[in-house]
Amino acid sequence: MKKAASKVALTTAILLGSTAVYADEITFLCYQDGTECDVIAGMLPAFTEATGHTVKIETVGYDVIRDQLENQLQTDAAPDVARVTNLGGLNQYYLDMSPYVDAAAWEAAYGATLPWFRKPGGEDKGIYGWMTQLTVTGPYVNVSLFEDAGVDMPGDGATWDEWAAALMQVKEATGITAGLAMDRTAHRWAGPAFTYGAKFFDDAGNPILVDDGFRKYAETFVGWHTSGLMPAEGWPAGAGTQYQNAAPLFQSGEVAMHMSGSWMINNYAANITDFDWKAVPVPCGDGGCGAMPGGAAVVAFKSSKSPEAAAQFIDFLAKEENAAAFAAQTKNITAHQGLQASGIDYADASPAVAAALSTFAGNASKAAATTPQAYTFQGYAKNFVIYGVVPDYITKAITGEMTLDEALAAIDADVAAKIAE
Repeated sequence: MKKAASKVALTTAILLGSTAVYADEITFLCYQDGTECDVIAGMLPAFTEATGHTVKIETVGYDVIRDQLENQLQTDAAPDVARVTNLGGLNQYYLDMSPYVDAAAWEAAYGATLPWFRKPGGEDKGIYGWMTQLTVTGPYVNVSLFEDAGVDMPGDGATWDEWAAALMQVKEATGITAGLAMDRTAHRWAGPAFTYGAKFFDDAGNPILVDDGFRKYAETFVGWHTSGLMPAEGWPAGAGTQYQNAAPLFQSGEVAMHMSGSWMINNYAANITDFDWKAVPVPCGDGGCGAMPGGAAVVAFKSSKSPEAAAQFIDFLAKEENAAAFAAQTKNITAHQGLQASGIDYADASPAVAAALSTFAGNASKAAATTPQAYTFQGYAKNFVIYGVVPDYITKAITGEMTLDEALAAIDADVAAKIAE
């Protein structure tokens, strides 16, 4: 009996020793907009219980990620894992997690965002990171102004043309400054352009900005300014690549709709007290239901001495039940396509915030299904060129400094020249 007991004890010791040998500690450099790192920290005991691995989180300011991480990746000071926003720009440092995860499951759940991390050209099929959350463009409306004007608000699936007509009715009935304001950036401009049929890229992935859909939306957009639907304090007040935030116009109650994005939800929930507001489904059209996605991600680096543990950690966070819990606790929009369709239970959020989050999640899902070029554009390595060129020339067409034909020709020529540099 003693020999048997000793044999069991020895076997147990060997097994425990084996577990200790194969259990790794990985470092995670994390920044948070709100509580993202704190929420992940709360999930770590379950990860350790499942794998034996431990995670050391270092929470830092975003400036560390933006200004110092790439330098660290070129030295021995690199973390195993980090939360980043420069998705395609850091590709050369990423660990391809494909050997360590169920690639088919990742494609099914996150297929729309996986290309953002990859090398351009379409040949790279690696799995490099998990989007902690999506940001998505879309409109907010002043519900009180619609009620005061006695105008019915267009419903889900309405077009931009239908919204423009309704917003002009509200403007005329209430005497507000403008019906529609949009942040002065090609990022906000792109979603409606997709709706009107702009493709932005050919089948080979090359930029083809001024197609029929792009031209149609550009004509419409200039027309909205000519008619007074859009304010002179918006796009015409800027020049070059200058960004103009339209939020102050909306918060003042002088504009009935603000075309912005999901990142404004908490700001509006905290600071708008004089009227009722809500996020509405992104307008649709012949080209689909266009919205521009973005966001932050957790990635692993190929310099890690514990690549399997790093990949297992990210795989753990990305699983449906954990992605749902993360989105609910941080009040963010999930990148998990199944959860976008089924919805997240934001149980402890205010009704306005919960409704807005659900609306923007729907916008992301519609864009993935109907305007996939939005996801291509977000992952395009030289999208900054387009962001810089479009507002400059479209504004010149609005102010009359150039004709629309001249502006569109200049956009095509300028983008082609800058991309070739």
